[in-house]
Amino acid sequence: MTSLDDRVAALEHVQAITALKYRYWRACDAKDPDAMRECFVRRGARIEYGPMGSYDDVAGLIDIFTRIALRRLDDGRWAVLDMHHGLHPQITVRPDGTATGRWTLQFRQVDNERGTERLSAGEYEDEYAREDGQWRIAATTYRVRWGIERPLADAAVTQ
Repeated sequence: MTSLDDRVAALEHVQAITALKYRYWRACDAKDPDAMRECFVRRGARIEYGPMGSYDDVAGLIDIFTRIALRRLDDGRWAVLDMHHGLHPQITVRPDGTATGRWTLQFRQVDNERGTERLSAGEYEDEYAREDGQWRIAATTYRVRWGIERPLADAAVTQ
């Protein structure tokens, strides 16, 4: 049996990892590449995001994110608007000081350039490590389970 201190510490680690993942998605939706970068280990993060690419460091993800998410149309609107909703976390803290996590993602994207909306659901599998006393994402894989793309018709997307 583990001690009360060990059990409380494990709960605190799970809470910190949960907050980390939420911070990451919030940074994506807020179009904040610096806040995104802070969610990952400084060097060597393994990232596998299917159609968005695979990277052996967070710099590659930040580059593609900046090119896609921060692009504006001629009228000043964002080209794409994203909404990430993470659900059903399963986080396991290991005795070696690392952790793993699984998450379900509900994703919604408005593409103002193409006039479409995309809805999808997928699964993350993550590995976490501590740097300077803070949990960071060391590896992450995202797999889309299903998606729907449809025209926005005459809907007006405000920003």
